[in-house]
Formats: sequence, C-alpha cells, structure tokens
Amino acid sequence: MFRGFYAGTSAMLVQEKMLDVAANNLANVDTAGFRGRIAVNKAFPELLMEKVDGNPGEVYPPKPELWKRRELIGDMAFANVLSETALDLRGGPLRHTGNTLDVAISGEGYFVVEDAAGNAFYTRAGHFVRSGEGQLVTHEGMAVMGQGGAIELGEASRISIDDGGQVIVDGEVVDLLRVVTFPLPTYLRHEGRSLLSETGDSGAAEDVENIRLASGFLEMSNVNIVSEMVRMIQANRAYESASKTVTIQDESAGKLIQTYGKS
Repeated sequence: MFRGFYAGTSAMLVQEKMLDVAANNLANVDTAGFRGRIAVNKAFPELLMEKVDGNPGEVYPPKPELWKRRELIGDMAFANVLSETALDLRGGPLRHTGNTLDVAISGEGYFVVEDAAGNAFYTRAGHFVRSGEGQLVTHEGMAVMGQGGAIELGEASRISIDDGGQVIVDGEVVDLLRVVTFPLPTYLRHEGRSLLSETGDSGAAEDVENIRLASGFLEMSNVNIVSEMVRMIQANRAYESASKTVTIQDESAGKLIQTYGKS
C-alpha cells in the first residue's frame, strides 16, 4: 500500500516543477527573443511484479531452486517524474521599432554572442547597440559575432544592418552577422532570459549560409499568456489531487497501525 505514498509524492514534485516552468515563461512574456520551455513528464518504466514464496527468515532474492514458486502479479509503473524541459521553437511576433540596429531572424536560427571571457551564447534577441569601445554589442554588453569575430564599428556616424545580415558602417560593409542553427535546438539550455547555450543533445552550432533578417524589427517572446495560465491552473489542481492522495494513504496507514500494531 505504501506505493501510494511514492506515487502521490512524485506527482506533487512533478506539478511543482510544472508550476516553476510556467511561472518562468510568464515572467519573460515581454522579453525580446525569449522562447518558452515545455515541461515533459513521464512514468517510470513499468516493472514486472512477482510474488515469491520463500521460507521465513530467508534472504532476498531467494535461492534459484525456489524461483519455481513465483506467482505473476502484473506490471506496475511506480511513479511519475519530470523527464525534461524542451525549448518551444515557435516564432514570436515581430514588433517594428525602426531602429537600424534592431533585427529579427526570419525562420530558424540564432545570433552568436560572447561574454568577456570568450564564452559563446546564442539568442533570438536582435536588440543591438554600439558600445563605448566601438563594438556591436547586446544590451547586456556581450559582443555580437560576425564572420570575422567581434564586429567593430569605430566612431561611425551611420550604422545599419540590412536584411541579409550585412553590417554597414558609413556606407561600407564591414562584416556579416553570424547566424547558426542546431541539429536538435529543443535541447538548448537557457542561461538566463533570452540567452541559450548548446548541450550534448542539441548538437554543435552550424552556420546559416543564406541569412534572412527583418531589419528594424524585434522578435518578441513566443509565450502565450492564456496557455501558460491554463497550465498553472491545471498544475495547481493536479498538485491538490496528489496531496489528497498522500493524505488518504497516511490516514489508512495510521488506522492499520492502530488496528494491528498492538498484536
């Protein structure tokens, strides 16, 4: 009967994680380039349940000569667990800004940016600015990568990015934005807000040859507020149901102990 405790508790833990995922999605509903995550849960693999008639005091597992006394009970999945969270690959709506350094990727792909330590990250947020050192950077100060590395803008007075990803400084093309894809982008890991990093499951970054951008636009978050609110309500109700299951199991165990524990 104690399987009920494990099943109920694991279900509560899963719903708690589901709430966390939905809450994080809602918290980034206005974050440019943010792609929500989808929580995936599954049952533990089914196990074959057998009753073994051993002798009193015999250690488990029983001796081979006693295996013939096994009685098949059936299959049982013991618990529900959170398997993983996957990146939602649906594109977000485009918002026109008119800013010459704002660009949105048409189709699949990610801009490449680097922090001060040279660590590469990937993002859909094309909200770029010029730094005090004359580089093209994100609003967090990360260097935007081109085909030749970090993009240098100098002290130019006119800077723009066209729909093909060319960075144009005072009428001259100085570099081409680097845009990459992944074999399995759903396995990319979030590193905070709109930043992503590759994993062993996502595969290595592959450069996109024919870049297609929307200049003067920003891709907004793909999170649907209504859908996430529905998920939160469902997770809350499922959590309450699992909690009641654990309470009922606890009460039943208490009654059994009171009834038979004295003997």
